[in-house]
Amino acid sequence: MQETSTKPYLLRALYEWCTDNGYTPHIAVRVDNRTRVPTQFVRDGEIVLNISFDATSSLQMKNDWIEFNARFSGKSYRIEVPVTNVLAIYARENGQGMAFPAEEHGDEHTDVPGAEVLDDEEDEPTKAPVLAAVVEGKDGEPAVRPFEGASADAAAESAPTPDGDAPKGGRPHLKVVK
Repeated sequence: MQETSTKPYLLRALYEWCTDNGYTPHIAVRVDNRTRVPTQFVRDGEIVLNISFDATSSLQMKNDWIEFNARFSGKSYRIEVPVTNVLAIYARENGQGMAFPAEEHGDEHTDVPGAEVLDDEEDEPTKAPVLAAVVEGKDGEPAVRPFEGASADAAAESAPTPDGDAPKGGRPHLKVVK
């Protein structure tokens, strides 16, 4: 029997943490042919979705899929996202959350322009969550930037101070969640 991934449990836990603290949970999603989202809002093969109680209807966070109804520009859509395509979950207000490595399925190919398919031999995804920062991307949209080449101690040093001041110089800030 194959062991169940921890990813859907971590997603549900961080969603609950966001809502308990009055934050707005968002997920960054890699869009492929299994993902059902309004394509006009997809940028570079990814989309950021507000999954708060106020923004969704009939939200179901299952082990394999996240499904809900949401409105985009006044039009209602049924959103279906494979858990394997979730790149990150974070609070919009402070960027705290968790990023996940991109997972690929050998027989699945993306249909979205700009999305990449990893070569299974060269880029083996790891199963462990990775540290990442949510930063302002193109057109002011949130973007997830993996934090590479530094230890958890260095990540903690770059985290915002308790009074909310972020480090200067345009570097993304990180908060280590244990």
